[in-house]
Amino acid sequence: MTENDVRAPRWPGYAEVHRVTTLLRREAVGGMLLVIAAIAAIIWANSPASDAYFAVRDFRFGYEPWHLELSVGAWAADGLLAIFFFLVGLELKREIVVGSLRRFSTAIVPITAAAAGVAVPALIYVVIVASQPSLLAGWAIPAATDIAFAVAVLALVGSHLPGPLRIFLLTLAVVDDLIAIAIIALFYTSDISLLPLAVFAVLVAIYGVIAHRGRAWFARHRWAAWVVLLPIGFAAWAFLHASGVHATIAGVALAFTIPVAPSRRRPETNGMDLAEEFEHRFRPLSAGIAVPIFAFFAAGVSVGGGEGLARAIMDPVTIGVVAGLVLGKPIGILLGVRVLTLVTKVRLDPALKWIDLAGVGLLAGIGFTVSLLIAELSFPAGSPHTDDAKIAIMVASLLASLLAASVLLVRNRRYKQLALAEDVDADDDDVPDVYQQPIRPKGRPSA
Repeated sequence: MTENDVRAPRWPGYAEVHRVTTLLRREAVGGMLLVIAAIAAIIWANSPASDAYFAVRDFRFGYEPWHLELSVGAWAADGLLAIFFFLVGLELKREIVVGSLRRFSTAIVPITAAAAGVAVPALIYVVIVASQPSLLAGWAIPAATDIAFAVAVLALVGSHLPGPLRIFLLTLAVVDDLIAIAIIALFYTSDISLLPLAVFAVLVAIYGVIAHRGRAWFARHRWAAWVVLLPIGFAAWAFLHASGVHATIAGVALAFTIPVAPSRRRPETNGMDLAEEFEHRFRPLSAGIAVPIFAFFAAGVSVGGGEGLARAIMDPVTIGVVAGLVLGKPIGILLGVRVLTLVTKVRLDPALKWIDLAGVGLLAGIGFTVSLLIAELSFPAGSPHTDDAKIAIMVASLLASLLAASVLLVRNRRYKQLALAEDVDADDDDVPDVYQQPIRPKGRPSA
């Protein structure tokens, strides 16, 4: 938190805004807003007023000569979600530079778990839809973990779970996001225009130079990033969108230019970590606005009554996505870590148990935000398989969260009992020895 956060309020409503932004930085709150937005979209899309929902989602606006005349849903998926990916990029860079991904010995276990947790669900999906080659394009839908949703569930049920377990989940989810970003860039991008892509690269370089040169200024003045960096970032996003590469990648690219570790050559920064500062400032924007709005316009699926629901359930896409997320994620994560510990000298943190990893593996089956995005990229516009994939993602995420919560609640109760027992032992150790002497009958000499 910066000095600006603790100054006396200078404008009406400061206290209320500060309370709201502080609330939105809580992981559980962001996850609940995500769920509420998705449920609201499903209800509206299947209500008598469903035409209004789809009219709003499909309404187009923007500047066509710049290829920016997009629907509201596309603006949410391509534009607002770039804010979410900017936060993901900041977290990724901090983990790589100063966090758990900095050392190979601590990073290899969650990295292996993440890679296997992507590969196994994709393989399960491919096996299930193999008889219909046109459906293979959705192989990456069950590969992604929703870091906001998963961490929110862990925060709700895991008050006494060991710290290394949360670090394991965070690192796994961050690496999972990195793999998902690479998948989108490599497999869901076509017809790339090189000139806009080159302009994008130049703008990212300019953005990075300004961020590094003015790190102390941006940390000291909250308005500076909005006035200087935001226009450059938006221009970079627009050129990347025009190039044919999915524009959310711009958020990650820009985030990777933000300085993380304090500069030793520039003491005037006072140890300021600009990436951490930006993450603190912009997380409420992502958790409170960008991700819920994206979920609202992405999750709205018209089920079509009982007949439509029966058709969706029988669709191989639905079966493949649900099986990939609910079964493939925990199997892949556990199998990957087990193979790693068998063939190398790497061992699990002593504080972690295999049953704990099983709970985290189930939790990783929550594939909401990025899975919904990949579902929209996998099939042609208007394809019923897109809606079926979205239904599958929501069903699988609900099942995964319930199964993970049932496992982790039991483990949390166990760790709570152990903590209470340790507290009792510590209290006994604090009692003076004289009070711990055995009571002897009066009149008898001690031996």
